[in-house]
Amino acid sequence: MAKTNSSIVPPALKHGDKVAIVATARYVDSAALEFAEQVFKSWGLNPTRGENLLQQEHNFAGSDQQRRADLQRAFDDPTIKAIFCFRGGYGSVRIVDELENTILKKTLKWVIGFSDITALHNYMNSQCNSASLHATMPINYKENTSKALLSLKEFLFHQKINYTIDASSNNVLGKCNAPIVGGNLAILQSLSGTLYDIDTKGNILFIEDVDEYYYNIDRMLWTLKLSGKLSQLSGLIVGGFTNLKDNDTPFGKSIQEIVLEKVREFNYPVCFNFPAGHFNNNCAIPFGVSAELSVEKDKVCLSI
Repeated sequence: MAKTNSSIVPPALKHGDKVAIVATARYVDSAALEFAEQVFKSWGLNPTRGENLLQQEHNFAGSDQQRRADLQRAFDDPTIKAIFCFRGGYGSVRIVDELENTILKKTLKWVIGFSDITALHNYMNSQCNSASLHATMPINYKENTSKALLSLKEFLFHQKINYTIDASSNNVLGKCNAPIVGGNLAILQSLSGTLYDIDTKGNILFIEDVDEYYYNIDRMLWTLKLSGKLSQLSGLIVGGFTNLKDNDTPFGKSIQEIVLEKVREFNYPVCFNFPAGHFNNNCAIPFGVSAELSVEKDKVCLSI
């Protein structure tokens, strides 16, 4: 299980570092890949492609074996200082179980992505006791806001974040200092009961999702509550819940109401509308790193 204290933090990047681009889920868009490579070069990084990066098997970026091999090589190569997952979709959970981390544990490096990459975040945290970075991915760089890309760059090179956002009337006020864990709600639920299940005790939980029905979000949050994962949090950060769907007969609750119903009996800060998730202003959040969350009446601050 993941540690309740801070994970080991991989080194910050520096000018000239070699970084890998791999695809653990859906297939790659060549134009977006070339754009991302130019972004990395403008940051002074040396991007290298996984050997199978441009493969395609149905919706996947090659077979499970090809996608796993690219990630494994990036894990094992000590000259690779960070691993950028090209995109999400679906597929990362299919390759985690046969990954080998003996070499990786000796030379930890940042694994970066979101959405389906939540499976890899949980792998890094639970199996390697390593921090990882929830952030935008190369498929999105062309559409991302400058703030989102800058947050990615600044954390990787300086390992600091300092966000101040507007308060929501639904927020629960409070302050805490703890490691952040979490990711995509559907992926977190899919890992429940596995070796890669999330440990939320004493941590700040971050959640986001996209294209889900309100009733299914409700069901997934009940799963977290009934499994005890909401009762001993230090704090809760709710990011983007975008493109939500409803049935012909409405579910009858907003996303804020669905969340608050599950946590109102507990005593920790809750932040809504955090700028991380499936939208262009997808700001970076390090997982496994202690952060200070301050939810005030007029603003919310998150800093490391």
